[in-house]
Amino acid sequence: MSSSKHRYRITVTPIEADGLQCSGRCTIEFEQRSPRDWMRELEEAQRQRRLSCNEAAGVVVATGLLEALAAAARGDGHPLATLQPELDGLIARLRARRPAQ
Repeated sequence: MSSSKHRYRITVTPIEADGLQCSGRCTIEFEQRSPRDWMRELEEAQRQRRLSCNEAAGVVVATGLLEALAAAARGDGHPLATLQPELDGLIARLRARRPAQ
């Protein structure tokens, strides 16, 4: 397996209708390692201006997490093993430069 030189802490906190964070036990937090530099990828996605800032951030984090899950699920019969080919295609399409106009 390739080296995972980048570490990320992912935090998901619901926002209440009044705009405040929820109270009590409502935050999901975990660590994810990745060989990819998500910060550089986000900067590149924002430069391309194909997605809004929130969409770009969501795509970078989501594909990074899915890629890590797919890599961990390479064994036969694992329910996530089929992710990798589809994910590779999605990432390639997202990284493709916008055609010249």
